Amino acid sequence: MKVAIITDQHFGARKNSKLFHDYFLKFYNDVFFPTLEEQGITTVVDMGDTFDSRKGIDFSALSWAKSNYYDRLNEMGVKVHTIVGNHTAYYKNTNQVNAVDLLLREYDNVTVYSESTEVMLGKLPTLFIPWINQENEESTLKLIQKTTCPCAMGHLELQGFRVNKQIVMDHGLESKLFDKFTRVYSGHYHTRSDNGAVFYLGNPYELYWNDVKDTRGFHIFDTETLEHTPINNPYRMFYNIYYEDTNYQTFDTREYQNKIVRVIVRKKTDIKKFEKFIDKLYSSNVSELKVVENFQIRENEEFEAFESEDTLSILNRYVEESEIGLDKSIVQKLISEVYQEACELV
Repeated sequence: MKVAIITDQHFGARKNSKLFHDYFLKFYNDVFFPTLEEQGITTVVDMGDTFDSRKGIDFSALSWAKSNYYDRLNEMGVKVHTIVGNHTAYYKNTNQVNAVDLLLREYDNVTVYSESTEVMLGKLPTLFIPWINQENEESTLKLIQKTTCPCAMGHLELQGFRVNKQIVMDHGLESKLFDKFTRVYSGHYHTRSDNGAVFYLGNPYELYWNDVKDTRGFHIFDTETLEHTPINNPYRMFYNIYYEDTNYQTFDTREYQNKIVRVIVRKKTDIKKFEKFIDKLYSSNVSELKVVENFQIRENEEFEAFESEDTLSILNRYVEESEIGLDKSIVQKLISEVYQEACELV
């Protein structure tokens, strides 16, 4: 039996941005639903953070999610297993009040898991593990020790895996707790990362600048072979353009319509030609355009900021190479959190 695994969809993200929901919909219309139909998939496992805000949801975002996702799955006769993640649990110390349970009760094809549960996927016994918190940690760890399921799927915070391209998680549970399983799949971290047995599958699409050019999508999982196949999302939201006296007349801007673009200036000898280049980008209806002509971290003999790096990469490498009497991992984590919050305000 083949099932689809998807995670961290974050419906309502970026303050319920229409731009991002249109971008999400292109993935669902052109990639997700056609793949389900072509491969005869009748089961979807959603590994958490289906909605973006644990405190509430905009009514238009809920309407969008139902019309463009849940109604379609219901009409197709697709069974959905939904695991509670940290973004869908209202309280931080319990999963009992959660968005997916409260918002999706009208769907008979959707089952919500707020506690660790053994489930049969075809003939495969699988342990579903929702977000682990103060209330359920003891019972969850006991069930992990007790279960005979060869496969686990959940929303886990484990050490040693990539949160994004720049940051590796240095706290959370140790992955050795899951050594008994043949395969472990998880949501929570948005970039793909694995150690050969535990697989973070990543979310379906770019949400922030630190996601740029990071492969996204969903996966098809075979319950008999325990193998998974990525179905990549070909669509992007964020683009870096490197300007080096680029000829505006021959530069093709069609790809950037309704996209968020950053122009990084490497060489600019003719201001008028540069302005025409920028005007051409604007005329292609980019959603947002920023020009970067210098880096806020000044280069010196000891540190060089490479223009191919994004902002968060530069900041993290600057901390790593600096001589400070602090725990660098904590400083990098704080920088990442502040950067993420800043992105969400845009």
